[in-house]
Amino acid sequence: MIPDKSRTSKERERAFLIGAPLAIIPALSFLPAVMFLIVVPQVAYGRAIGFVVTPVCALASSFGLWKLAMGAVQKPWGIFNVLSFGALVVLLVIAAYTGLFLALMTLKL
Repeated sequence: MIPDKSRTSKERERAFLIGAPLAIIPALSFLPAVMFLIVVPQVAYGRAIGFVVTPVCALASSFGLWKLAMGAVQKPWGIFNVLSFGALVVLLVIAAYTGLFLALMTLKL
């Protein structure tokens, strides 16, 4: 029996379309949430809000990362594998500058 390629293509498409926003949007919002809610609170009860928002960002981002990784390695290779891999590279860049900025902030504080 020949495997149904359209089903695996749909699974990769779904993994990318769900995983990319769930990985990239919380990763982009993590640094401002830490800086403006926890380190230097700009709103009333900012630290309390920040301690709720940052774990939610981390959980959503890790679920999206898992979906992207699963979409990037499935065979046969196609456009959604490449898009998932590209989103993983973007996520790597976001993680690098977030880590660098937070490390520099610990030197200043």
